[in-house]
Amino acid sequence: MAATAVRYLRSVGAATAVAPATVDPLPRPDLRAVTDDERLPVDPGEFRRVLGHFASGVTVVTAHDPDDPAGPAGFACQSFASLSLDPPLVAFMVARTSTTWPRIARAGAFCVNILGAEQGALCRSFAVSGADKFAGVAHTPAPATGSPLLESVPAWVDCRIQAVHTGGDHLIVVGRVEALGAAADEGGSGPLLFHQGAFGHFSR
Repeated sequence: MAATAVRYLRSVGAATAVAPATVDPLPRPDLRAVTDDERLPVDPGEFRRVLGHFASGVTVVTAHDPDDPAGPAGFACQSFASLSLDPPLVAFMVARTSTTWPRIARAGAFCVNILGAEQGALCRSFAVSGADKFAGVAHTPAPATGSPLLESVPAWVDCRIQAVHTGGDHLIVVGRVEALGAAADEGGSGPLLFHQGAFGHFSR
């Protein structure tokens, strides 16, 4: 039936197919960058105030380069986190202006010393700039890298530097875990916490 209809249409000169219509393309949109007056400004003080509501643990990141005449290096760090289980990776953030970071970078390795609730004074001693941070601080070489493992810390993570990424005015340092450990009495007095500019502790 369909074939008969097609033969009839052809015999009377009718078109058996419809040609596609020509469509004019849409005009190209005007592209522009977002200008500064269209961005919501973030006040640095307000940024710190709001982010200060996030409580974190406190660590001291240490390193030792045998060729560094200044001896071991270290700084107090609250921006530390576990990153990956397979492979085992951790990360910490450090300001680009840090004078300690270049010494850690040259060492190529570091030890994260996780502080306990009673170690606020130890943290403060590593938060100062220009002083001998290791004066009177007992430590031993971490087993894999030789980085300073501070005495009496409840836990530690010994790492080699895996990668360094930029993050605004900070660097994101990724370390591959070579060894780690925790005190036998893991209950203890709990971790040292930092919240809204002050130290605190966790109570069960």
